[in-house]
Amino acid sequence: MSTIAPARTIIEGGYVVTVDQHGTEHRTGHVVIEGGRIAAVGAGAAPAELRAGAEVVDATNCLVTPGLVNTHNHLFQWLTRGRAQDAILFDWLTALYPLWSHIDADLTGEGAAGAMAVLARSGCTTVADHHYVFPQGSGDIVGALVATADEIGVRLHATRGSMDLGASQGGLPPDAAVEETDAALRASQEAVERWHDPSPDSRVHIAIAPCSPFSVTGDLLRESAALARTLGVRLHTHASETAEEDAFCAERFGMSPTAYLEGLGWLGDDVWMAHAVHLDDAAVARYAATGTGVAHCPSSNGRLAAGIAPVRTMLDAGVPVGLGVDGAASNESGQLGVEIREAVLMGRLRSGADGMSVRDALRMATAGGARVLGREDAIGALEPGLLADVAVWWIGGVEHAGILDPVAALGLGALPPLRRLLVGGRTVVADDVLVSSDEGRIAERVTAASRALAERASWI
Repeated sequence: MSTIAPARTIIEGGYVVTVDQHGTEHRTGHVVIEGGRIAAVGAGAAPAELRAGAEVVDATNCLVTPGLVNTHNHLFQWLTRGRAQDAILFDWLTALYPLWSHIDADLTGEGAAGAMAVLARSGCTTVADHHYVFPQGSGDIVGALVATADEIGVRLHATRGSMDLGASQGGLPPDAAVEETDAALRASQEAVERWHDPSPDSRVHIAIAPCSPFSVTGDLLRESAALARTLGVRLHTHASETAEEDAFCAERFGMSPTAYLEGLGWLGDDVWMAHAVHLDDAAVARYAATGTGVAHCPSSNGRLAAGIAPVRTMLDAGVPVGLGVDGAASNESGQLGVEIREAVLMGRLRSGADGMSVRDALRMATAGGARVLGREDAIGALEPGLLADVAVWWIGGVEHAGILDPVAALGLGALPPLRRLLVGGRTVVADDVLVSSDEGRIAERVTAASRALAERASWI
């Protein structure tokens, strides 16, 4: 099947969940796509005058939603899954940093292909990646990510991450894995100037993303914030992920991660934080007041025993919250669609049976993620004028037969297969198969790259 977008595509006959501001749903509805954008959404069949020459996708027994938005990932980690299986974050990082210190652009691209293929097959149309390991001589890693996103067909919000606080300075990563502060800033600016596309139909955005308070100096955090605002791009980092991080900040800085980051210019509506598990009410209030976003990663938080984020509290306060897969080395599934169900379950464990509905979780995975990434005017909902990023989920099989509510089929049931996934009107997945690239060949590439990375680090 060609991935070139037809002049007009009509998706009709399915249960359409628009995730617009009114929560509009059509039990049997249609979505019309023209020129890579949504032209019409409504109940029943598409208007007769729009049918001539159109490709018609029969969505009978399907749930139609916006494409999912992944607000936090580490794509290179696809090559290091299954390691340090029973470790908390700091021990897990310490175990894996020596391996990651041998990454380069070629290996990153191969790992990203595997990760992006699985993301697409789980309904994801926009991928935010946080890459922060740049060994000397590793090549153009950001460029490799851009090329791979083009191969798979998804939108990319890549971040140029960095670390400059090595173990000899009291940080967590080994010195071999960090950069000099000025070099990291120069490379961040170069990545933005080369790859960031602010146009309305953009498939590539770049943000600046020092890694975390325990791997980055205050100087790099402060100067990165100033640089990003000069260049007009967003900021991203890890924050309040674990109790150990809280203890590190209290001992080293005499304050919480939220207070520390705010003092360096790191709260604002152009900032989103990964995890935010350990936020007290005062910190949630600061996030809400400043418009600081959060990438909620429930599976990874569970894998590393980090805790359950106060998502209900954040949403009620008005904090922008999206969903994230996080790195595949702490979430071997790599499927964004699965995180909808995980967000529901974790939210209820934290806040009770009414603490997270399936529609709350779907909104986080779509419109919420778009807001976190600053793209709410382009993606995250099925509304005329927005980019045509659409997921068509098959719920007619035995796994979902008889489920009363189609949204619950996605939010509580097994992850449905995709009848179709479109990005800007172009088909990326059809009948649960990636059509933009060969899945078997990607699997072979990933296997070879994973082994090559292990061999470089003498782990084989």
